[in-house]
Amino acid sequence: MKGQRLAWIAWAIVCVVWGTTYVAIKVALTTIPPFLMGGIRFLIAGAVLAACLRITGQRLPDRGAWPRLAVLGFFMLFMGNGGVVTGEQYLPSGLAAVLIATTPFWMTSIDAMLRDGKQLHARQWTGLLLGFAGIVYLVWPDITAGGGRGREFAIGVVALQIACAGWATGSAYTRRHVMPGDVLGSAAIQMISGGAYMTAAGTLLGEWGKLSFSTGSTTAFVYLVVFGSLVAYSAFSYALQHLPIAIVSLYTYVNPVIAVALGTLMLGEPFTLRMVAAAVVIVAGIVVVGQPRR
Repeated sequence: MKGQRLAWIAWAIVCVVWGTTYVAIKVALTTIPPFLMGGIRFLIAGAVLAACLRITGQRLPDRGAWPRLAVLGFFMLFMGNGGVVTGEQYLPSGLAAVLIATTPFWMTSIDAMLRDGKQLHARQWTGLLLGFAGIVYLVWPDITAGGGRGREFAIGVVALQIACAGWATGSAYTRRHVMPGDVLGSAAIQMISGGAYMTAAGTLLGEWGKLSFSTGSTTAFVYLVVFGSLVAYSAFSYALQHLPIAIVSLYTYVNPVIAVALGTLMLGEPFTLRMVAAAVVIVAGIVVVGQPRR
């Protein structure tokens, strides 16, 4: 019972904190290139968490488990966070959060494709199609606007769907190959490996020459390290190992509400009825997908 209570608390932390990180990423991107931002962020957070565990006498996972955790770092951080920071270069933070809300679709679909996964029934296929229609309704007018803006918008949308796919794949892998019990140590190794992937990508893309810091971007970056990574990513790892994956994925209901509100209030981002209508359709699709077969 205690573990269940802690898991629900961890899930609530993920709901709130990750909803605020979309605005923080947008602010940090003003001077910090995307992959270096994510790479340095997760390297620092992972190293700090690992050091705290060692200082308090706790062991890190056995080295035999590190390759599996490195795989998670690739899918959940390099693909997942890498897709988000790439997408937010071209899209408002609130819109990015709404598109990330499609993660449950990816989780359900990828789980169904695995050998021991739950197969989709007709109602769930209907929900997937409904959610896809909501996405098309949300992004199609901007993608077809023409010119460079339309292309950039399309790049942002594709990047965010790659993020969803990576996050869903990593979540399914966690449930099958990462043993519960050493949650914080596992999170530390995942963040270090994911940070290394992202830093390497940033280096190959020549981002070091574009790196600079302002008061706003530095504050946002520190917030991402402490709350977005150390606190929320550790909480997500704990919740994922103690609650059903369908329940954990419901944090995507809450994140867009917080992200859209903060983006509108703090950054002056547009808030349209089309965004509300599309979000309602997407959420309706998620609800249908989540309905069990009778």
